[in-house]
Amino acid sequence: MARTISDIYKDIQSLSDSEKNELLRTLVAELDAPADSEVEKAWLVEAQRRYQDLVDGTVQGVPGAQVFERLRNRLHQ
Repeated sequence: MARTISDIYKDIQSLSDSEKNELLRTLVAELDAPADSEVEKAWLVEAQRRYQDLVDGTVQGVPGAQVFERLRNRLHQ
């Protein structure tokens, strides 16, 4: 017989923090699709290109606080 989500949730509430962390890591790993090596390589190439653009001065970095402020403003429009 399948257990209900609420039964499972009650069991989770009784776990220690470290057990909850372990369960969460296991669930996330199970849900993650296997990495596509070609996609991984493409992202690495892109990250290296963007880093080099910063080093060369081709692009200007934007402070994180400013990025998040802009994002908050966009989301609240």
